[in-house]
Amino acid sequence: MSTDAGRAGPDPDPDAAGPDGGRRRLLGGGLAGSGLALAGRLAGGLAAGGLGVATAAAQAAGPGGTGEPERRPAAPERPLLKPPRLEPGQTIGLVAPSSAVYEAGPRELAIESLQGLGYRVVEGRHLRERRGPFAGTDAQRAADLMAMVDDPQVHGILALTGGSGANRILPLLDYARIARRPKFLGGFSDTTALINAVHARTGLVTFHAPVAISEWNAFSVRHFQGVVAEGQAMTLRNPQERGEFPAAREDRIRTLRGGRARGRLVGGNLAVLSSLAGSPYLPAFDGAILFLEDINEYIYRIDRMLSTLKLAGALDRLAGVVLGQFTNCTPGEGYGSLTLDEVFEDYFGPLGVPVYRGALIGHIRRKFTVPIGLPAEIDADAGSLQLLEAAVR
Repeated sequence: MSTDAGRAGPDPDPDAAGPDGGRRRLLGGGLAGSGLALAGRLAGGLAAGGLGVATAAAQAAGPGGTGEPERRPAAPERPLLKPPRLEPGQTIGLVAPSSAVYEAGPRELAIESLQGLGYRVVEGRHLRERRGPFAGTDAQRAADLMAMVDDPQVHGILALTGGSGANRILPLLDYARIARRPKFLGGFSDTTALINAVHARTGLVTFHAPVAISEWNAFSVRHFQGVVAEGQAMTLRNPQERGEFPAAREDRIRTLRGGRARGRLVGGNLAVLSSLAGSPYLPAFDGAILFLEDINEYIYRIDRMLSTLKLAGALDRLAGVVLGQFTNCTPGEGYGSLTLDEVFEDYFGPLGVPVYRGALIGHIRRKFTVPIGLPAEIDADAGSLQLLEAAVR
């Protein structure tokens, strides 16, 4: 992955790049999933907090289109189920629902990092298996996850890495057992499939959080422990440090449409999330605040993924949108391209809801922990997400 000094935005997570810098070979804090575009109807809703929503005509109008999308049944919204706090001294079950980690070094560092945070670590039985790019067969990876769910000595479950393949195990999980034994479940990138599916099928609050082999720096640790271990209703807002300059130059926020709104948080990696469209594993988007990130995608692919969501009705009635880091998402070669800002304006501008870009969410070193399903308030002018209650009990 390129780390061109001329590129604006936070430094990419060093564990996000594979040997060739390509998305399909990204590991660790890092792999974004497949960019499948499956049709499906996501739920719609209205902006909360007393704010108006866009008119039906404005919502229906997409880039170059004016027709109302076909209405399809929305995914059911389940009562919110919160896991117990995951505190230092407790045990984390380490699983690999996606790609394998080929070398011992990153795995050992991940375990030592979690131990350094005060946690005990138990490895999944098949954590070190490999089948093609995956950490074992689909059945093995699903079995490891369910074993951690069933083990009373395990208090939380964390993905070792991202990669690809998490969506393959979704039909193999026992969601009723997961709901009966609610535990912390976290990760990001390809783990987007898992954390959204579990929330959709159980109502459990899950966590878009660092994977085990991410860089556990002070910023990431503070937000992880604040949300997961301490149950703080944190404000997720980029630090604005000017240093020697008259204005902050790093971690900048851009307000695309101002305002405030309330809704439940859903989202994650755009490519992976779009691959769940039309399945029973996508949460209800009814009045949701959608957060998105991606890495190593050409802009035309970002456009295609958003177009899929638009045509499926997913973007019709969101309460707000938070755009994280789209690391190394470039125009590509051979023909002209829109800018990312133009793409985002095309899809989110007509919605008439608060939208901001640049949140510390994605394949970057410093990252927020974002609870899937938790009520929050977006303030697009301030560039902040305020969690409205504790994500854990």
